[in-house]
Amino acid sequence: MELSGYTYKCSAGETFDSIAADIYDDEKYASELMCANPEHDRKLVFEGGEMLFLPMVDVPEDEDEDELPTTPPWKE
Repeated sequence: MELSGYTYKCSAGETFDSIAADIYDDEKYASELMCANPEHDRKLVFEGGEMLFLPMVDVPEDEDEDELPTTPPWKE
């Protein structure tokens, strides 16, 4: 997924983590949101109405390589 040049209007109670999870499908991209929006980077919880810039983030299609196998080795 790539996003660039979009703005996002925050709702009350949202955080960088929750927005990253909603937009990029993973909260680990919260740091990219914070870097792109330094005027809000000290906020823990948004009051609502804040406008954030959504940076372009290259989210790999197949990120589940780091996950543990679901089948035990002796059953393979």
